[in-house]
Amino acid sequence: MDIYDAIKKRRDVRSWFSNEKIPDETISKILLAGHYAPSVGLSEPWNFIIIKDINTRKKIKELVDKKRSEFYNSLPEDKKEKFEKIKIEGIIESYANIAVTCDFNRKSPNILGRTFIKETSEYSTVLAIENMWLAARSENIGIGWVSFFNPEDVKKILNVPDEIKLVAYLTLGKLTEYHNKSELEEKHWEKRHNLSEYIFMDKWNNKPDDNFMNIIKNSML
Repeated sequence: MDIYDAIKKRRDVRSWFSNEKIPDETISKILLAGHYAPSVGLSEPWNFIIIKDINTRKKIKELVDKKRSEFYNSLPEDKKEKFEKIKIEGIIESYANIAVTCDFNRKSPNILGRTFIKETSEYSTVLAIENMWLAARSENIGIGWVSFFNPEDVKKILNVPDEIKLVAYLTLGKLTEYHNKSELEEKHWEKRHNLSEYIFMDKWNNKPDDNFMNIIKNSML
C-alpha cells in the first residue's frame, strides 16, 4: 500500500475487529516498523508488551469500563446521547493487545538531543506507535488506542516497573469492515477540519498568501 494511502485509510479501530489469528510474522513486521522509528539520540526508549492472555485483558477492560462510566456521567445530556453510541475499545474482540512503554533511562545519561527537552524520549515512543499504525494498515490490520484508564493501574497488572512510563495501550486485529470516515465523525461526535485552518506563516496567526492557502484547501491525499 502506498504510504499516502495508508495514512488516509488509517483508523483508530474500536468496532470492527475480528479475533481471527494474525501470523506471528505479521506482528513481528509491525513491531519492527515501530522499532525503525526515529528516536532522540538513537536511544530506542520503547518496549512492546504483547498481551494475548484473556484474563489479563479482562482486568484491563474492567478498568476501562469504570472510567467510561465516569466520563459518561461528566457529560452534558446532549453529549451523553452521542457518547452512548460510541464504542471506546476492542480489548476482548481484537486478536492481541500491545502495551508500549518508554524507558527514559535507556542509554542515558548522555543522550544526544535530549538535554534540554526530556520529553523527546516520549515523543520518540509515539513516533514508533505511528509507524506501527501505518504498517498495520498496510497489512489490512486495525489498531485502536485505548486511553480510558489510570496508567499506573495498568502498569500494576502488567508488572511494569515504576520508573517506566506506559505511553499507549493498543488493540490489534483484522478488520471485518472498512469505513471511509472515523467512527467519531460517523457518529457526529467531532469532525475533521480543513488543514488550511491550522497553518500560519513565519509567526503565530499570520496566514500564508492566498495562492498557498488555495493550494492547501484543494489538496487531497
